[in-house]
Amino acid sequence: MGYRVAVVGATGNVGREILNILAERQFPADEVAAVASARSTGNLIDFGDSGQELKVKNLEHFDFTGYDIALFSAGASTSLKYAPVAAAQGCIVIDNSSAFRMDPDVPLIVPEVNPEAIAGYRKKNIIANPNCSTAQMVVALKPLHDAAKIKRVVVATYQSVSGAGKAGMDELFEQSRNIFVGDSNEPVKFTKQIAFNVIPQIDSFLDDGSTKEEWKMVVETKKILDPSIKVTATCVRVPVFVGHSEAVNVEFENEISAKEAQKLLREAPGVMLIDKREDGGYVTPVECVGDYATFVSRVRDDPTVDNGLSLWVVSDNLRKGAALNTVQIAELLGRKHLQKAA
Repeated sequence: MGYRVAVVGATGNVGREILNILAERQFPADEVAAVASARSTGNLIDFGDSGQELKVKNLEHFDFTGYDIALFSAGASTSLKYAPVAAAQGCIVIDNSSAFRMDPDVPLIVPEVNPEAIAGYRKKNIIANPNCSTAQMVVALKPLHDAAKIKRVVVATYQSVSGAGKAGMDELFEQSRNIFVGDSNEPVKFTKQIAFNVIPQIDSFLDDGSTKEEWKMVVETKKILDPSIKVTATCVRVPVFVGHSEAVNVEFENEISAKEAQKLLREAPGVMLIDKREDGGYVTPVECVGDYATFVSRVRDDPTVDNGLSLWVVSDNLRKGAALNTVQIAELLGRKHLQKAA
């Protein structure tokens, strides 16, 4: 007997990817409901490559009673309003927004990193999925932290426009085309031109000069991996459609060499080490699209600090950064706690 699953925000970029991954990984579901806002109600949406289509249901009137799991990817305001409703109706919510990540009664989960924390879902019937840039970084850091204990992380991210949704992807496409033909390329979604440019701002500014995206990477890494780790981040939007990249510098309490780190990463769950010290011997965002793995390249010693390493981390943000991690949490929940499916 399988689960009854509701995908909320099913018509968005991440919602569609969740449906694809549920189908790809043959998640044990007897029923999958596609749920979205009123403007999408009644539309048909593909469920995987099988040709099966789902009719979109209206979130405002949707009854979660009898559903086992709801995968939310409809934004923080929607989650704040409807996730507690679903949870109160007995449905376990896995939320992809920022709404509940720092709630002490809601576990923030990356299955390869802190699977044991999922047991805390019972407090509110809600589990949070981390920010896309945090998720891929902690997957790469986990085996290194276990081996040598991380003291400090300095990270610069190069985040694709898909992290800003369909509107971000459309803006990059339209601006690029307009520049070539000489039309206006005024920014709408982003604060400055994104085509052929980089923007050192993701989300709004905080009082200390950092952005909310940078703050998320700091506090989420501490909650998922270890509260004693010091993190500083600079998050940059780049003219790439899909795939986030990160230049990560790590300082450890104990000695660890690049060669030792490569061995650990090669064997770590969720990590694919591609690290040849030659032209093209590393992974770029274009190559990671559609893949489940978090790719690590350019692993090298940092001689400027005791016990330091630098590495390059790339992942499909719509997959591991969002949809895949959400489905992996559902799989973990099923294996360890629900155990309904045969």
